[in-house]
Amino acid sequence: MDPWLIWLITAAILAAAEVFTLTAALGMLAGAALVTAGSAALGLPPPLQFLVFTVVAAASVLFVRPAVLRHTLQPQVERFGVDALVGRTAYVVSEVTGLDGRVRIGGEEWTARAYDETLVIPPGTTVEVMEISGATALVYPRE
Repeated sequence: MDPWLIWLITAAILAAAEVFTLTAALGMLAGAALVTAGSAALGLPPPLQFLVFTVVAAASVLFVRPAVLRHTLQPQVERFGVDALVGRTAYVVSEVTGLDGRVRIGGEEWTARAYDETLVIPPGTTVEVMEISGATALVYPRE
């Protein structure tokens, strides 16, 4: 079997293993094996093939992997789901008290309660969503 084919199979096995581990280390080794397969296809002798694999693997694990991990481990910037509703404005559809009420948030009607339980917010008032508790929006009138 040709050496380039052995390196290619090695790269495929390492890439498949990376899918299950998600550490980025095996992916870097798969890339090194792929580069080595190319050098073997050009006719490089086996000792130099191992040298190419070692140099590319070391460089990628030392320099590329930390950059990849830094990029993937960044905190989530965007808010999704009900978290994205906090801070948005809403329109009171039916009177909102500390017990019940209805508001329209971005075209959807939500059950609501006043954030300050002593408030009574009349229909037509613009309010701000302070918190989402289950399927109920806790709102406060905008100044």
